[in-house]
This record gives sequence, structure tokens and C-alpha cells, in this order.
Amino acid sequence: MEKVYAAFRSIGAYVPQKILTNADFEKMVDTSDEWIVKRTGIKKRHIAADDESTSDMAAKAAKIAIERAGLSVEDIDLVVMATVTPDYFNMPSTACLVSDKLGIKNVQAFDLSAACSGFVYALTVAKAFIESGMKKNVLVIGAEKFSSIVDYTDRTTSILFGDGAGAAVISATTNRDEAFVDIHASADGSYWDFLITPSPGSVNPASHTAIDEGLQFVKMKGNETFKLAVKTLTKDVKEILKNNNIEAGEIPHFVPHQANYRIIKAVGDSLGMREDQVVLTVHKYGNTSAASIPMAINDIYEEGRLQSGELMLLDTFGGGLTWASALIPFAPNK
Repeated sequence: MEKVYAAFRSIGAYVPQKILTNADFEKMVDTSDEWIVKRTGIKKRHIAADDESTSDMAAKAAKIAIERAGLSVEDIDLVVMATVTPDYFNMPSTACLVSDKLGIKNVQAFDLSAACSGFVYALTVAKAFIESGMKKNVLVIGAEKFSSIVDYTDRTTSILFGDGAGAAVISATTNRDEAFVDIHASADGSYWDFLITPSPGSVNPASHTAIDEGLQFVKMKGNETFKLAVKTLTKDVKEILKNNNIEAGEIPHFVPHQANYRIIKAVGDSLGMREDQVVLTVHKYGNTSAASIPMAINDIYEEGRLQSGELMLLDTFGGGLTWASALIPFAPNK
């Protein structure tokens, strides 16, 4: 019996129409375009409509990914959804809602919570299910309506985040050349308070007091997170490259989590990456958390820069704290 591998078949994304520019923020909080660009590299971010949910955006991205994979919804046998902004608190899962909107019936579907690392975490799940022989075509989605948990009176966090969705189809293959090269995911819960949405939850159940204190909004220790992100991401990428005997200069597409240009540049410089290797979208989308990496992959795909067989190096860091990296060739169906 031939060995089965996981292959990255397709990518799709959806970006909401509404745009919040830095000029808009100048009218909302004490900040400036110059200050935001200098510290984050962000110039604008897309914001979902009031009646547009995380599952709405996810379904649109997923539909594109399924079509580009040359499959129908009947071919999908697992839906894994990475998000920290689900449609509803704790249940039903957003994956179930997306499945319903796509017409995917009687198929296992669940959410995964790893913040900005969510999409790559979900890829590890897809790989495991496929290589164990349990599933053949896994729909992996990263989608966020971060605007629903952002305090727009807080100038330190509100400027950072945007909304959007990205999706990929991961399928079984017997062609070793199409297989994931390597994937690594890890966590350190001792830094749990670096990025947190305090309420609702069992620690701080929904209450008038919790809302009055703004506990429903994301809180971040910015400076501490920045320093640890650069250190952790650089170390993780160097390890995955070394373990697979690959030089940084050989990577056509380095796709880091799009959180902050200074983090991306620091990691890229430490690895000796050329500018043309680094995929950069933070300037136009901001930090879209679990949607960040698939949205960035979709950008280079739609620009014609991502070709069949080319290797992608994914690298991400998020609340938990979580982090992950992956070496994956783009392997579309011929």
C-alpha cells in the first residue's frame, strides 16, 4: 500500500469592503498616520459590515478555495476552522455554521483556538487526519472579525487589527514531491496574559461589571509581546530550516504572520532573507490574526507570484502564547 501524504491544493480569501485608514484613526484617537506607519507598517485595514459575521467571510473564502481545488462541497470530509472571534460564544462552532452555508452535510467540523497561529495549527490537524488515512480532503479556514473585540477608544490596540478570511484545501496524495516538507507547532501557557480577551468566560462570566470594565475587548502587552515574538519566530524558523537542510536563500516565499512590519523585518533580516522572498500584506490588511497567513498566500497566488511546486515557509506567533512554522510546497491539481 502506497504511503499517503498531505498536499496543499488551493487557496482562497475574502476581504470586507469597508476600509479604515490611518487618517480615520486620527479622528478617533490621539494618534497619527506617521506614528502608526513607523511603529507597525500598517496603512489601512478592512472592517466587516455590522451584519457580516466571521462565518459569512469564512464561507466566501472557502467557496473559492474549493473551486480552485477542482472539487465540490461533496468532496470535503473535514472542516477545521481557526478563529478567536467565533459567531457565538462557545457554541455552535463557527465551523458548523460555515459547513451549513456551504452545503457541506454530515461531515466532521470543529473550531480551533490558537489566535494568530490558528491557521498553521489547523494545517497540522489536516496533515494528521490525512496521513492517518482518516480523511482525504480537508477544508482549513482562518477567519476573524477582530473588529468585534477591539476597543476603538484604545489607541494601542485598535490601530492594529483588521477583518478577513482565508481558506485552503489540503488533500491526500501519493506523490512525495507534493507533500508537506515539515510542520511544527508549539505553545507556552506561562505567557497567557500577553494577549487576552478577559470576558466572557468562566473566569469573568458575562456581567454588567465586565462590560463596564471593557473586559470583552482584546488586551495586549505590546512591548513584551513584540520582543518575545521576534526571538521565538527567529529561533523556530532557523530550527525548521536546519532540520530539513534548507538554506533561507532557497525559499521562494517566506510568509510570516502579518502582525507588525518591524517584527517581520527583524525576523527576515536575522534569517538573511531578501526583500523579494518576504511576503508583505500588513500595510493593507493590518493584523487579521488566524486569517493573516492564508490571506497573504492568496495575495501572491492572485498576483501570479505563487507557482506550482514552489516552497512556502510559514511562520506565526499568537496568543496563548502559541507559535508555529511550516515548509509546504504549493501543489495545485494539474
